[in-house]
Amino acid sequence: MTQMDRLEARIERALEKADGRPAPGKLAAALRYAVQPGGARIRPTVLLQVAAACGDPDPKAALSAAAALELIHCASLAHDDLPAFDNADLRRGKPSLHRASSEPLAILAGDSLIISAFDALAEVAAPAKALALIRCLARHTGMPCGICAGQGWESEGEIDLAAYHQSKTGALFTAATEMGALAADQDPAPWRDLGAMIGAAFQVADDLRDALGDTDELGKPVGQDARLGRPNAVEALGVAGAQARLADILAGAIASIPACPGEAALARMVRATAERLTPVAGASRQVPGE
Repeated sequence: MTQMDRLEARIERALEKADGRPAPGKLAAALRYAVQPGGARIRPTVLLQVAAACGDPDPKAALSAAAALELIHCASLAHDDLPAFDNADLRRGKPSLHRASSEPLAILAGDSLIISAFDALAEVAAPAKALALIRCLARHTGMPCGICAGQGWESEGEIDLAAYHQSKTGALFTAATEMGALAADQDPAPWRDLGAMIGAAFQVADDLRDALGDTDELGKPVGQDARLGRPNAVEALGVAGAQARLADILAGAIASIPACPGEAALARMVRATAERLTPVAGASRQVPGE
């Protein structure tokens, strides 16, 4: 099995566990709809690559951590698309969850996926490692600087743009690098900057795709930032400025990779991810969902 096959199998195991009988069938179907088919799985891929770069002495822990991170991400998408937030009709090229089922089921599915994520981490065999992974994911999911805080900034009269982007987009990428290191029995602190910079790059690239992209190509609505009045890099810097900012961030991300056995391979992964993210010639290169 490839690394991606193993990841998908671990995610499927979490879904099967959530679908135990007796269970409400519509809610179980909503969970699966939110997660499958998957998007690019960028965040868990970063986590697994960091674990591999550190020698990956505990691949089962890394897989559980990667699956948990993706479940949290899928939960955030289900909630972000709700009418109370982005009111989006499309996600990953198909109707968003609340459009395909209902708002109550989308809310409950997101909540259930969050619980399933922490349940997956609780299965990590080493108790101290499991606890460290749970704390790391909780910190980057909730308040004061996780993805919940990122969504919360949109309700403020004045937005701290750096804090907004770091929590809304950067938090789960920072979780990816830190959890990859933790799964491999390494100190997560040296990996924090890499995650933050990958997250910052993803945010700028997403702003560019939102401004320049096509709904059919991206599988989600475009022009959302302008429609919702959200701060973004294109508005602040212009297209050329945002593209230059993206290049600078990616260069910094590669330079920030800590010394480790798989440093060169990890740098190649970051460059490949940058190639996929970077809009070209006034249009967005296709990134298959989030």
